[in-house]
Amino acid sequence: MKIVLGGKSLFVFGLALGLLSLTASPSLSQELIQEKSLPLSLAQKAANAAREKCEADGYKISVAVVDGGGNLKALVRGDGAGPHTIDSSSKKAYTSASLRRSTRDMAEMIAKNPAIQALGRMNDKILILGGGLPIKFGEAVLGGIGVGGAPGGHLDEACAVEGLKSIGASVPGEKKE
Repeated sequence: MKIVLGGKSLFVFGLALGLLSLTASPSLSQELIQEKSLPLSLAQKAANAAREKCEADGYKISVAVVDGGGNLKALVRGDGAGPHTIDSSSKKAYTSASLRRSTRDMAEMIAKNPAIQALGRMNDKILILGGGLPIKFGEAVLGGIGVGGAPGGHLDEACAVEGLKSIGASVPGEKKE
C-alpha cells in the first residue's frame, strides 16, 4: 500500500527509515548480551579465524568453541592436526567458559598457589593449559574458545585471540574504544 503525504511517498520514507534503523540498531554485542546465547554462526566464524591464524603461522591445530554452559558449538580440526588436539581444544574451551578466565591465567595461578591444584581435577572436562579464552561481550561470558596443537600454550592463545577479534568479543588485556 502506498500513501502519499505532502508529495512524498510514505513507502519510500519507510524504506529509508528502515535502512537507517539497520545502522542505528543496538550493537551486536548488546544484542548478544540480551540473548545470553552464542549463535552458531559466530562460533563457526571464531573457530575458523583461529584456525586460519594458526595455519598461517605453520601450526596444525584444532579449535573448539563452546556456549556458556560448556556445550560444544563448533569444532574445527585443521589438516594434519593430531588426534589429541580435538580433546585438548574442547577441554580448554570448556575450562575457559566454566571458570570465566583464560586457561593460561589459571595455570599461572595454580603454579603460584599449589593449594588450588584441585581446580584442575574438578571434572574430566577441565584442562589447565594455555590456549583457552572466555568469549565475553562486555562482562557477559557467552562461551569459550580453545585451541590445541601449536608448540606452546601461548601460541594456541594467540590463535584464540584472533577468533575473539573476528567476532568482536572482548580480548583479555585489550581495552575497547
